[in-house]
Amino acid sequence: MFDGKKKVIDWERTAKMLRLLRCDNIALRKYVCRQLNVSGQKESCDGLNCDNCTIDMEASISQGELAQVFHVSEGIVANWENNRTNPELEDLLLYADICGLSLYDIIQFEK
Repeated sequence: MFDGKKKVIDWERTAKMLRLLRCDNIALRKYVCRQLNVSGQKESCDGLNCDNCTIDMEASISQGELAQVFHVSEGIVANWENNRTNPELEDLLLYADICGLSLYDIIQFEK
């Protein structure tokens, strides 16, 4: 419920959440794997049945892999995760959607 108070985004905590999701979100891992397979960058997966994939679904996604999916440079992803720059709202919405979360699960607010 809206309490009438302006909320301020804590970008440092939000950046930490992005790092955590990249390292430990199976939905994001599967999405990245499928996207890299569709673009011809992964050959060990059919892009459809991740249960038979030879790529380790327990492994962290690299910043480079995530950058390819978001069509940004690896440095941009590093900047998001290290709180040097803030992601665009569209990127945060896509990130949340891929991870099966709401935007409010990713964005952290000051207390």
